[in-house]
Amino acid sequence: MRTAALAGLGGARTHSDLVEWDYGAYEGITTREIHRERPDWNLWTDGVPPGSEGFPGENPEQVGARADRVLHDLSSALERGDVALVAHSHLLRVLTARRLGLPPSGGALFRLDTGSVSTLGTEHGRPVLTSWNRSWDPPE
Repeated sequence: MRTAALAGLGGARTHSDLVEWDYGAYEGITTREIHRERPDWNLWTDGVPPGSEGFPGENPEQVGARADRVLHDLSSALERGDVALVAHSHLLRVLTARRLGLPPSGGALFRLDTGSVSTLGTEHGRPVLTSWNRSWDPPE
């Protein structure tokens, strides 16, 4: 909510599925550290092992199912016009992949920097990427 407010987006609402990937046992651990023990590990294909209680971890398909629910819940709003989503990078990358008809692991193809703005739209009735990873200038 705070990020949406900082971006000048009033009237923001939360969605229980629009939360970052549950990194389970890998929460707070860098990719470099993980690769010391699992050199071939890849978040986008392997997911993560379970962590402590309350942090079961997720695989790409589980995150994809959440992204699909968000898109389903927003479908009527999307038909009426623009919808702004404010969330964390990995979830937004999966959501983009799903909106474009790709598997959840397709999110690996979309690098997304912190604080950037991206837009999805349609062309001839099909979902398309209209801009990606653009610098954001906060409203004055």
